[in-house]
Amino acid sequence: MAQNKTNIQSYIKIENNEIVLNGEYIFKIEPTDFADFAKQAYRNFEMQYPKFFKMDALSKLAFLGSELLLSPITSTEEENNIALVLANKSSSLDTDVKYQESISDKENYFPSPAVFVYTLPNICLGEISIRHQLKSENSFFIFDAFNTEFMFNYSNILLNTNKAEKVLCGWVELFNDNYKAFLCVMGTDENSKFKNETINTLYNK
Repeated sequence: MAQNKTNIQSYIKIENNEIVLNGEYIFKIEPTDFADFAKQAYRNFEMQYPKFFKMDALSKLAFLGSELLLSPITSTEEENNIALVLANKSSSLDTDVKYQESISDKENYFPSPAVFVYTLPNICLGEISIRHQLKSENSFFIFDAFNTEFMFNYSNILLNTNKAEKVLCGWVELFNDNYKAFLCVMGTDENSKFKNETINTLYNK
């Protein structure tokens, strides 16, 4: 059976207080911390999802990128067959440190269930899945650096074995207020705008 070619449909980059969607700047503010940046971005795009404010920073980063990519192509009224394949370097360490601080002082021992629930990096996949009614394949990997070849090959397998109609794949790294997200939607339909691009070339632009 001939394989369908896997193509980039759209992509988004979030770093340095900026959001670039398909090569166009759509949001940019003066330097600030990630918490403030995320809040301003959420309000700028008029996202209606109050649970956003309860998420940890990594989930907020992944949510912002996925919301802007997936909202135009998903329906909240039905299940969407879009797989999620994300990766980063720091896992959930940013939240792990905050949770450790809540239990390290025996005189002020106050473990927070609201923080503990985010002490796994794949929780951000659950947040995206709930938002966009996804019950398809999802995986979160830890790499020293963004392994674009692996991510492309994994997406290609999912699409060509009919495990998913589309794949949202990418990199969501956040630790100590240093952050970068690069997400792209992969599919078998060709987007002429990106036919000469790869995950690697877009990530490094």
